[in-house]
Amino acid sequence: MGERKGLNKYYPPNFDPKQIPRIRKPKNQQRKIRSMVPLRIRCNTCGNYMSEGTKINCREENVIGETYLGIKIHRFYFKCSKCCTELILKTDPKNSSYVAESGATCVYDQHEEEEQAEDGGDRMSSLEKRTLVSKREVDVMAALDEMKSMKSRRVSVSVDSMLEDLSKRHKEEEEVAKEEDAALIKSTKFGKQRRIVDEETDEMEKTKKVRMEAVDEKKPKTKKLACIVTLKKKKTTSLGLASLCHNYGADEEE
Repeated sequence: MGERKGLNKYYPPNFDPKQIPRIRKPKNQQRKIRSMVPLRIRCNTCGNYMSEGTKINCREENVIGETYLGIKIHRFYFKCSKCCTELILKTDPKNSSYVAESGATCVYDQHEEEEQAEDGGDRMSSLEKRTLVSKREVDVMAALDEMKSMKSRRVSVSVDSMLEDLSKRHKEEEEVAKEEDAALIKSTKFGKQRRIVDEETDEMEKTKKVRMEAVDEKKPKTKKLACIVTLKKKKTTSLGLASLCHNYGADEEE
């Protein structure tokens, strides 16, 4: 079937391809393509709405002198489906969307709508994200301050001073441990026999004190009786001498 379509061409023997003139095309030549409307637009002349995904025949070209981070920007020319006015759209790689350059207006901006949905619909989630970010920043700043303070301390403190401080702390800990051990030894009582012996000694001391008090009470009573007896003896002797003297004087008178 291939021989009937006339695909074979005859090249004469004196054919030279260098003699064929080359066609010079312009650098920004427009290309005809079949595409779809990327977003919902409204025609400015007739007010017709063209929804997203409407199939169109358009011409595409590169925008000269406009790039975004090395990404080329493209322009599309097509006609309104009702009034056949020319509409122009341009790519927007910064916002990953399209822009209506002339002849039409975008009914809504996809980027702005997403921002509004994030701000309006998920306010609590946005607040939580902000609080988390602020907490992280505070933690990072606190960690940096601690690192700075540690570095300043290390610079100011020498090795000898660190060793002296460590030795002092070790001695203080040993002294505190010894004091605690001594207090524990004094407070503890070993076994029940020690307690019984202590109680017996306390009872013996109490009985001795009671006996001594009884003896002390008896001694002054004997002294008082002896004094009374001596006083009585003195009185009787003095009366006897007086009677003798009185009788002796009476005898001489007689």
